[in-house]
Amino acid sequence: MNYCKDWMPLYAVSDRAWLGERSLEEVAEEALKGGITCLQLREKELDEETFLREARSLKRLCDRYGVPLIVNDAVEIAIKSEADGVHIGQSDEPASLVRALIGPEMILGVSAQTVEQALQAEADGADYLGVGAVFYTGTKPDAEAVSYVTLKAICEAVSIPVVAIGGISRETLPQLADSGIDGAAVVSAIFAAEDIEEAARSLRRQVEEVLGV
Repeated sequence: MNYCKDWMPLYAVSDRAWLGERSLEEVAEEALKGGITCLQLREKELDEETFLREARSLKRLCDRYGVPLIVNDAVEIAIKSEADGVHIGQSDEPASLVRALIGPEMILGVSAQTVEQALQAEADGADYLGVGAVFYTGTKPDAEAVSYVTLKAICEAVSIPVVAIGGISRETLPQLADSGIDGAAVVSAIFAAEDIEEAARSLRRQVEEVLGV
C-alpha cells in the first residue's frame, strides 16, 4: 500500500470558487510552499478532458513537493492521471468495488459520519477516513453534522487514520484537540486567504500543536 501517515496532518481540498484570476496550479503551489501535506482535487463541473489534464498537471506539481494528490469521486480520472489516490463519499460506488478498480497500491479515502460507516469503510479497504462536517461549512451547507463525541468514537473504533473536515479554521481547530484525529482537511481556510502560502504555513503549525506532533 502506497501510504504514509505523515501525509494526513494538513489536508487541503481545492475549491475553484476562490481562484479569482489565478489558476488552480498557481494557488496549489502557494499552498504546497506553505506546507500542506496532502492535496485533494475536487471538481464538480469540469468536462472529463479538462479534468484529466488538470489532474495530470497537479500530479506533476505535487510530485515536486513530495505531497500526494488525491482525486475526489472521479475514480477513472484518478487512475488515468496516475494520482496517488481517490476519495469517495457514501453515495458513490462501494468502497470495496473502488478498491478492486484501483488496486492495492493507490490510496483510498472514504467519507464517514457514523461509527458503522467507518468500520464498514475500513473493512472494505479504505486507507483513511474523512469525517465531517465537524463544524458548519459554507462549502457544503447541507452536510450532515458530526459531533465531537461521534468523531472521537470513530477515531477509537478504527485502526486507520481519520481526517476531520468541515468548517475547520484557525478559530475552530483547537476544539478538535484530544479527539484522536490524524489530520484536518481545510478548504477556504487556505484557498480563500489573501496570502495562501502564509495561511498554509500558519495552519500547519497549529495543526501540529493540536495533534501533538
